[in-house]
Amino acid sequence: MDRFSKYAEISGEEIEAGLEFATKQILHVLPDFTYKFQPAYSINNFYEPADNTDWTNGFWTGEIWLAYECLKRKAAKQKEEGKEPEPAVLEALALLKKTGEIQVESFLNRIEKKISVDHHDMGFLYSPSCVAAYKLTGNKDGRKAAILAADQLITRFHPVGQFIQAWGPMDQPENYRLIIDCLLNLPLLFWASAETLDRKYMDVAQQHIHTAVKNVIRDDYSTWHTFFFDVKTGEPDHGSTCQGYRDGSAWSRGQAWGIYGLALAYRYTKEAEYVDLFKKVTAYFMEHLPEDLIPYWDLEFAGWTEEELEKNPQPRDTSSASIAACGMLEMAKYLPKENAAYYQSLAKKLLKAIWEYAAVKDVNVSNGLVLHSTYSNHSPYNTCNHYGVDECNSWGDYFYMEALTRLSGDWEQYW
Repeated sequence: MDRFSKYAEISGEEIEAGLEFATKQILHVLPDFTYKFQPAYSINNFYEPADNTDWTNGFWTGEIWLAYECLKRKAAKQKEEGKEPEPAVLEALALLKKTGEIQVESFLNRIEKKISVDHHDMGFLYSPSCVAAYKLTGNKDGRKAAILAADQLITRFHPVGQFIQAWGPMDQPENYRLIIDCLLNLPLLFWASAETLDRKYMDVAQQHIHTAVKNVIRDDYSTWHTFFFDVKTGEPDHGSTCQGYRDGSAWSRGQAWGIYGLALAYRYTKEAEYVDLFKKVTAYFMEHLPEDLIPYWDLEFAGWTEEELEKNPQPRDTSSASIAACGMLEMAKYLPKENAAYYQSLAKKLLKAIWEYAAVKDVNVSNGLVLHSTYSNHSPYNTCNHYGVDECNSWGDYFYMEALTRLSGDWEQYW
C-alpha cells in the first residue's frame, strides 16, 4: 500500500465546501423533487422527476435528510457561538423536514400497497428514507413503513440455502440466487429487531451474511456479483455477473458493496472473521485502481495497457469510490487507532480524487452531486442493459454526501 502515500487527502475546507454545495443543490432542486423523486441516473447530467417505483428512490430522500442534518449542525454551532441561528437556515431546515415527511408518506403508501417491492432492495429504499426520518425526527410513519419493509424483505428468505433471493419469482430455479449488494439491505433487519424486540429479522440477516460471505468472495478476495444455489438442496452452485465486464472479473461497485457490507456485518455481529475479510477485499479494490484513483466500472480495466484503453475506452464509476470510502470510515470505528487512521486516510484520498475529478460545483453543470458514475454498462460477456453510463447516479450522490458527513463530525448512521 506504499503506492498510496503520495496522494493528498481531502481537506477539512473541501469537506465543508462539498457539504455546503450539496445542501444548496438539494434546496435548489427541491421544487422538482418534493412529490417526485430523482431516478437512478441522470440524462446528460440532469435528473428528471420520477415516481417512487424504482429500487433507488430512497437515496434521494437520504440526501434530503443529510442536508437537514448539515443545516441542523450549522444552527447548533451558531447557538454555541452565542448567535441566533440565521432565519434562512431555520427556514431551510423546516422546508427539508417537511419535504422528508412528504417523501416518507410516499414510502408508507408504497409498502402498504406493495408497489414495486417484490425484490430484496428494501434496505436501499427504507433505511436512508424512513429509518433516517424516525431516528432524526421521531416520525412514526417512518417507523411503521420501515418495519413493514423489513417484513417484506424476510419473505424472500430461503431456509433451504439460507439466503435472501435478489429478484424474480421465488419458485424459479433461474432466480435462486443472491447478489453482493444485499449486504446493504440487512441493516434494516437488524434495526427492525432492535425496534420490535423480535429476533426473526436479525436471524434472517445473520444467516444471509454467513451464506453471502462464504460464497461471493473469491480466493483472491475479488467478489462475484451474483451467486446461484441448488434449488433442491441449497448447496452452492456457481457465481456469475449481470453487471461486471465478465464472470471472472471484479465489478467495481460490487467490490465496493463488499467493503461497506463487511464493515456493516462486523458492526452488527462482531465476527472477527469479517474484519480480516474487509481488509483483504479493500486491498483488492485499492490495488486495482488506476493512477488517478477513480475506478473503472470494472476493476479489470486498471490492468489494461494504454493502447488497449485507447482502442476500447472504458467509463469510470465514481459511485464505487464513494461507497468504498463509506465502508472504510465505518470499519475504522472498530479498529485499533493506527489501523483506523490508515483506512480513514484511504477514504480521504478517494474523496479527494472525486472532489477534483467529478464533484459538481456549479448548478448549471448538473442538478446532481457527482459526475462520471456508471449504472449499467453492456459488454460482450454480460447481460446488462446500457444506461446511466458516465452520468450522475442517485447512490453515487448519496454515498458521496454520506462520506463527507461522516468526516465532518459524529453521525448516527441510517444503516
